[in-house]
Amino acid sequence: MTRSMSGKVCIVTGATRGIGKGIALQLGQAGATVYITGRTLTAPKGDPVGGSLTDTANEIESRGGKCIPVQCDHSKDSDIEELFNRVSKEQNGQLDVLVNNAYAAVKAISDNYGKPFWQQPITTWDTVNNVGLRNHYLCSVHAAKLMTARKTGLIVNVSSAGGLRYLFNVPYGVGKEACDRMAADCAVELRKMNVAFVSLWPGPAMTETVKDLLKDGGFGKNKPAPGNMPKVDAAKIFENGETTEYAGKAIVALATDPNIMKKSGKILLTADLGYEYGFKDINGKDALNMRQVNKVLKMNPKTAWIANFVPDFVYIPKWMLALAGNKF
Repeated sequence: MTRSMSGKVCIVTGATRGIGKGIALQLGQAGATVYITGRTLTAPKGDPVGGSLTDTANEIESRGGKCIPVQCDHSKDSDIEELFNRVSKEQNGQLDVLVNNAYAAVKAISDNYGKPFWQQPITTWDTVNNVGLRNHYLCSVHAAKLMTARKTGLIVNVSSAGGLRYLFNVPYGVGKEACDRMAADCAVELRKMNVAFVSLWPGPAMTETVKDLLKDGGFGKNKPAPGNMPKVDAAKIFENGETTEYAGKAIVALATDPNIMKKSGKILLTADLGYEYGFKDINGKDALNMRQVNKVLKMNPKTAWIANFVPDFVYIPKWMLALAGNKF
């Protein structure tokens, strides 16, 4: 089997579980040397969510990949600097892919779902946007120094549709739009150095944390939706979403695309990339696409019946999607 990422060096932050783990698994399976980060080296006994650097590393190596786990607290600048210094030293300055995925706010977002921003703890802002935004910038700075020296590389911010319209809460939306803007603006300065920077929007994925929160009534179960948002069945959306490895397949496709610079600075949807590059999820299915009109209609109980009359090939054009975020 061809291992398309052989000889490549990658960093995936926040890879103990969830989408970060899925991305690391796919990069390792494709032949890359993958540095993974997280705060938990070995999962403590009784942890209902589970997941650790050791677990991810063992699974990558069971698939024939090479993984180097690095315990790292992404809220600490010194830990981040040590991570990149280590990679530079051990790999002779080579870094081909950085995936900014570390996030520390899923539980806080669920706990405060439905509350307006003025009724949420002030600390929610830092919980959401310290690791989930500031850290991404710091990691990108360190990665850019290595990549521009070799005039090659790809940086990926894992973001979401919350960067386009209101979703969950105010700090979440601000942080995700900032991640998207970071990719766009950094791409301007990196282009002449042949380094690509993109923002990736995975679809809803049933991660270990999401599964645990839904089981205990998180993400708005039995709560009114915030603002004027329609009430949706979060469990149903996640159950019909993509696996945690689908985003990894998308990043492998991007990292091996010789024309990746054409996508630099853009927001990319995992489902769109699956269609473009011709890959399916690990369960053999096509991922849920937020641009597919009938799928969007099914998310809202009031419009679900209309979906039966809309063909699968009807998509929301990207230019129209962009208008949804227009502030003028």
